[in-house]
Amino acid sequence: QVQLVESGGGSVQAGGSLRLACAYSGFIYSSYCLAWFRQAPGKEREGVAHVDTYSGITSYADSVKGRFTISRDPAKNVLYLQMDSLKPVDTATYSCAARAAVGCSWSESHFDLWGQGTQVSVSS
Repeated sequence: QVQLVESGGGSVQAGGSLRLACAYSGFIYSSYCLAWFRQAPGKEREGVAHVDTYSGITSYADSVKGRFTISRDPAKNVLYLQMDSLKPVDTATYSCAARAAVGCSWSESHFDLWGQGTQVSVSS
């Protein structure tokens, strides 16, 4: 059974840092697109960062570029999102997502595996 379980959310002041983790299990294919999405209250879900496990190529939304870093530990089957210089606009529920594929997409419909989400709150 495939599972994605996020952890690491919490409350932080602007300028602070958080590291989210997504533990995944049950993956049977050799290549996946792994991603972080977020959804703020009253807003649509948006892609934050993704990594293609086949090529290692990462990509970031313009709004987080230079502040967030996506990485993974394949030995532990964990996907991370290091979030630095956090801003109040980063407040959202963050979810990890996955799809067995070579190559990545920003489209939600590209992903068929989702975690339950973890809340991040940034105060000014």
